[in-house]
Amino acid sequence: MSDVTSQPDKDPVEPYRRAIADSGSGFSATLWASPRTQILRFDVLIDMIGPEAFRDSVVLDLGCGDGALAAHLQERSVGHRRYIGVDALLEQVRVGEERGLPDTTFVCSDLLANPRSLGSWGADIVIISGTLNTMDQDTSVEFVTTLFKDVAGTVAFNFLSDRAPAERLVAGVGPAVRHDVLRWLDLSLQMTPLVTFRQDHLDGHDAAIVLRRRT
Repeated sequence: MSDVTSQPDKDPVEPYRRAIADSGSGFSATLWASPRTQILRFDVLIDMIGPEAFRDSVVLDLGCGDGALAAHLQERSVGHRRYIGVDALLEQVRVGEERGLPDTTFVCSDLLANPRSLGSWGADIVIISGTLNTMDQDTSVEFVTTLFKDVAGTVAFNFLSDRAPAERLVAGVGPAVRHDVLRWLDLSLQMTPLVTFRQDHLDGHDAAIVLRRRT
């Protein structure tokens, strides 16, 4: 994300539409600062979940962009039964499809239009990496809460932390918005006692949470 102070759009997908209009589809339209930090965020969530948990699992990647997570799972040899990537932008979905990865499906759908329908995919693991960045926290809370009620498995997500170092907090984060970490932790513990939390990566810029129903 660029270091420019801004308020989030009412439509969280709009910054990505603008990015595609400006630079085309692919990595540039994900609005990540670099592929390195994108991969680091993926690895944090994968390691929190546990690579062994992916075996024989259906993985649902919400806000999948160009399918970078699907490619990274293969590069890390993290085996899974099936990967399903969902994104609101058809241009990004097509880039994901062009990767030609095995046991992989990409779907173009607006996540916020009908979040209750996401449970119908039968996912064992749901990953939301970067997707909450352009949502205000109230919208994100409603989305994750609804999702966890309707998905039988693990839900893992990340967001920009409001408890980052001072030098990070004074810098803008472009179209993204920082979330209240303590609010997320309190909400998470209301949903399940099986909560894993990390903020020891990227100098505390990011936070990551994994919600489980069982160990």
